[in-house]
Order: sequence, then C-alpha cells, then structure tokens
Amino acid sequence: MWDALVDVVKSAYTAGLGEGTVPRPLIMPLVRGELVGMIWVRPIKVGEDALTGIAELANIVAAAGADEAILAWETHDIATACQLPVVGPAPCLNMVLATRDGHVLHQFPYSEQLISRSPEGWTSVAPDWRPAPAPQPGGELVPPIQAAANFAFTPIELDHPDPFGVAVVLMEEDGYSVRLTEAFAR
Repeated sequence: MWDALVDVVKSAYTAGLGEGTVPRPLIMPLVRGELVGMIWVRPIKVGEDALTGIAELANIVAAAGADEAILAWETHDIATACQLPVVGPAPCLNMVLATRDGHVLHQFPYSEQLISRSPEGWTSVAPDWRPAPAPQPGGELVPPIQAAANFAFTPIELDHPDPFGVAVVLMEEDGYSVRLTEAFAR
C-alpha cells in the first residue's frame, strides 16, 4: 500500500509542477490498512492561518478512528506558507507515516527541470527525482505537520451518531478538498 500511495502522490506532484503549481498539503487516513480517502488542506493565508489549516487536517483522521495517517507536503511550500525556515532538503516532497506510537519521515528530493515559462511569469517544471535518503523514524517535522501527526489520534468527541460524517461535512464547508474511497463515502 505504501509504495502505491507514494507513486500516487509523486504523480500528483509531477502533474501539479507541470501546471505551475505545487499541490497543497495532503493527509490520507487508513483504517486497518484500508485507505479512507485523500484530504487536501483548505485555501490558506500566509502565517497563522496556514499553521492552523494544516494542523486541522488531523480532524478527519481522528473522526475516522484511523490507526495510520500519511501526510504529504513540499518543503518550500510549507516554509513559505507558514513563515518557517526551510528544514531538510529542498525542493523535496515529504511524506510521513504516522501512528499512535510515532512516525517515520520519508523524503523524496528532486531538482526542477524547466518545461516552460508563461508571459505572466508562471513556470512549469518537471521534477527530476533524486535518490531518497533512508526513512527517518521520529524524524524532525515542521510544526504544523507535527501538530497534525500528534492530534490525528486524539479521539474527537461529537454528540452525533456519525462523527466521521459530521467531520467530513464541516471540513468541506471550511474549504478542505475531501475525496473518500468508495468504502467510506457517505
């Protein structure tokens, strides 16, 4: 499952970079090894709003009662949005596999090969994936990702018969892009 999800995320990043954008941070909850879905962070403003928006990705994991979560983000994108220093290789796609017992950081550095430049100044690039360093159990995470990993496994107490359904609706209303697998779609 891990390799397939890495391939999906790398493909999404390749497509996004080719269109001149970096895909937004993403979380993928898993329940007993089954993918619940993919949830992208809502549109965020630079600073505190970015920190909060990314950390709130944890809500869907907690509401699903997931036992694992995979978060994906790009080093420069998070540093810029959250006004944080760049930590680790850059440019780099980062993925972390988090559980109640901890996390393992996987990094996929790349160099950018220019494809085109628009008259408006947008650039399209193709990632040239570099060798990945060894996975890092307990590797250092940027604050909003660390918060999401920490809170993902804190139970959400909603006085409702379907707390997961409520969480999905509330997150969608806040602008998160929620794509559930068929088994979890409501």
